[in-house]
Amino acid sequence: MNPSAAPTRALTWCLHLLVVGLLVLAAGRAVADDRPDAGAVVAVAAICGLAYAVGPMLPRVARSRRAAALWLAVVGVSWLVLLALSAEAVWLAFPLYFLQLHLLSRRAGLASVVLTAAAAVGGFATHQSSFTAAMALGPVLGAAVAVAVVWGYQALYRESEQRRRLIEELTATRADLASAQHTAGVLAERERLAREIHDTLAQGLSSIQLLLRAAERAMPATSDDAARYVDQARQAAVDSLAEARRFVAALAPPSLEGTTLAGALERLCATTSARHRITARFRLAGEAVPLPTAQEVALLRIAQSALSNTVRHAHATTVDVTLGYSGEHATVDVVDDGHGFEPGETPAPDPESGGFGIAAMRARVEALGGTLMLDSAPGRGTALTARLPRAHADDSMPEVRP
Repeated sequence: MNPSAAPTRALTWCLHLLVVGLLVLAAGRAVADDRPDAGAVVAVAAICGLAYAVGPMLPRVARSRRAAALWLAVVGVSWLVLLALSAEAVWLAFPLYFLQLHLLSRRAGLASVVLTAAAAVGGFATHQSSFTAAMALGPVLGAAVAVAVVWGYQALYRESEQRRRLIEELTATRADLASAQHTAGVLAERERLAREIHDTLAQGLSSIQLLLRAAERAMPATSDDAARYVDQARQAAVDSLAEARRFVAALAPPSLEGTTLAGALERLCATTSARHRITARFRLAGEAVPLPTAQEVALLRIAQSALSNTVRHAHATTVDVTLGYSGEHATVDVVDDGHGFEPGETPAPDPESGGFGIAAMRARVEALGGTLMLDSAPGRGTALTARLPRAHADDSMPEVRP
């Protein structure tokens, strides 16, 4: 329920009661004074009350300014007739001010208030057969108060709506940020587990398998039972190593699921171009070959970080990402036409946007036996190259055969 609905409804009922009370006052004074036109005053007051009562029962009056203007015209005409018959009708101008300012546009409402105030002053002066400044004071002051109250309320309402929308946007943004941070944390943990399994468990199982094979070859031919046990242990190591390989593959980043490294980089460039004011182009140099999962993850992450740094810091219009296969190496080149910088003053790491410092990229590459090269200078863009020794996809976690 809207918190402002109850006060608004109360004010509306107060306005209705004020109109009814003022109409009863005009009719009652005519009857009490035993005026010859008392019957006409009562009849016109009743017509004016009926015309006023129709408005709240018509939904179009609240939704359409044209319908509201037509209804206000009918009420206004009946009020003018009543004003011509009774001086007490001048007080009805005050609730009419609020109706006109609330239902009409800002300019039309102000014009209607001015005309109503002028009619009220003129009608009252006619009944008094004279005009003084004091006669104009009441209607004019009432009009000024009505304008100040209604326009002030409308300004407060607009500000309240803006704050409500801002709070909704902040709430949605905070939820999106929490979701993004959770996803980033999950992906980082997946990568960490994959590296740990690869560097410890998988390598240990591989070493056990190789040692058992060597022991099997060194055993005397007569030791059939011992050879059988060694063979069974080696086979268990083979099975465990294969399971570890499948587990590491399952922990690969979603960007590499169901696609190649080239496909992931091409999609990364398309996404960057769509989300930012920069043209990111992808090019494949050489014939693509499968790489170990750890190498594909490293090259993808470095490209993501380099593109993120380019978008945030380089002020570039174009950036080219090249995946190259040549000789015994696989490389990723990220070249932009931005402002460039002194290599000794590299941009600060920004993990929240997906970008990391040059030192973190270099550590990731060197952990896999590769190199990272950076070439930049103020005014001539930046070129980053990550090079890894090319190997079969199984070399980082050997395929062990019985």
